[in-house]
Amino acid sequence: MSRYFATIRWQQNQHDNFTEQKYSRAHQWQFGGGAEIPASASPNIVPQPYSVPEYADPEEAFVASLSSCHMLFFLHLAAKAGIVVKSYVDEAVGVLSEDTSGRKAMTQVCLRPKVTLAGQHANEQIDLDPLHHEAHALCFIANSVKTEVLIQPLLS
Repeated sequence: MSRYFATIRWQQNQHDNFTEQKYSRAHQWQFGGGAEIPASASPNIVPQPYSVPEYADPEEAFVASLSSCHMLFFLHLAAKAGIVVKSYVDEAVGVLSEDTSGRKAMTQVCLRPKVTLAGQHANEQIDLDPLHHEAHALCFIANSVKTEVLIQPLLS
């Protein structure tokens, strides 16, 4: 068993009107390894100036977590299969909508990886779908959520 840690810090500003929902949602994420990321509520949920569009938000982090986990397993499987990956870019998209019970939820995340190969496979058309399928099955994050996760690889 492994454990993972995140510390979330928020501090009320002196001029906030907290009980009227007029306060900054800006906060800090600090991870076990020491990385710190400025975060905020999504401006799609909390209007400016109470959210900070330039900062990461929980919904984006959810999408990034699924995408990153998939990519790391994909790279592992490709290396194991002797396929050299030159680059991997995923412009993933998450959908926040109502679930079947009428509650807001991240109902779908579509991963759209574009993989460029190097070495002996650079100019070949290799079917990478089996690697994507296995990476999805192995991804700890995808195995932990009820969100529909689609994998739609893009051609290089």
